[in-house]
Amino acid sequence: MGDNYQVTREKLDVLKEVGNIGAGNAATSLASLLGLRVDIAVPRAAFLPMEETINDMGGMEEPVACVQLEVEGDIKGLVIYLFDQDSSFRLVDMLLGQPAGTTTELGDMESSVLSEAGNILTGAFLSAISSMTRMDLKLSVPLLAFDMLGAVLASALLEGGYAEDQVLTIKTEFAQGGSRIGSRFILVMDPESLEKIVNRLMV
Repeated sequence: MGDNYQVTREKLDVLKEVGNIGAGNAATSLASLLGLRVDIAVPRAAFLPMEETINDMGGMEEPVACVQLEVEGDIKGLVIYLFDQDSSFRLVDMLLGQPAGTTTELGDMESSVLSEAGNILTGAFLSAISSMTRMDLKLSVPLLAFDMLGAVLASALLEGGYAEDQVLTIKTEFAQGGSRIGSRFILVMDPESLEKIVNRLMV
């Protein structure tokens, strides 16, 4: 990351497991929020350069919705929860009980719904990490952005003062009925915070 975190295979496996369990916890929260059964594809976690993460999502100009939260407490970092544009619209339709395809843009109401959902899902993701590591984590108020991917990530990283080269990316897909929601959790932390997580779990 900023100082290039040295990732061994064992450490990578631990970080991937953290990501997978966090994503599963988020799926459970989404099901509770909707009051419906929600299926989740096996999450795919990877420790990747930010550039590769961006390319995997369609490039710098891909339109996305982003919910970001600062993490403080025993560790410090940033969680960025990204939806591609179509998935963000489908999630809003689900949450408002509307037919798929109703939402075609994010007005004030749709943005509020998406921000709250992102807050709940991200909170569930981090709650799993907190439970696994027995760390005290405090979350900031969520910020919602709807813009091109490159602009969203640049703004999030610069505002938080992060200059990490590599990030933990967890690719998830939720399904409810015939609707699928693709999303990614991006966990940005300095090497010290990542090492704290790994050390708590590699015992």
